[in-house]
Amino acid sequence: MTVIIWHNPRCSKSRQTLALLESKGVTPQVRLYLQDPPSLEELQSAQQTLAIPAIGFMRTGEAAFKELGLTKDASDAALLGAMAGHPVLIERPIVFHDGKAAIGRPPEAVLSIL
Repeated sequence: MTVIIWHNPRCSKSRQTLALLESKGVTPQVRLYLQDPPSLEELQSAQQTLAIPAIGFMRTGEAAFKELGLTKDASDAALLGAMAGHPVLIERPIVFHDGKAAIGRPPEAVLSIL
């Protein structure tokens, strides 16, 4: 069973989600997405798997969101492009398993896809 987590070790929710997975006996493949950013194609795939608009997995409170002139009404294409170029804008953590995905906010939300 391959479980992948887009993880930021500096984020408490990301750390909590990883710890929760491990407490359930799951050893996920950890992708440090700030160091190994997902491509635009991977972000598009993540959006499809999450089945939410791009704004739904974007950190709108980040300074880069405002600096790039983005708005919550921007197109998915614009938002995904911004996340591809500035991975700090990607909500974290995101867990992928067996064709499903969930955002770990709260961390327990990822249990539904295991």
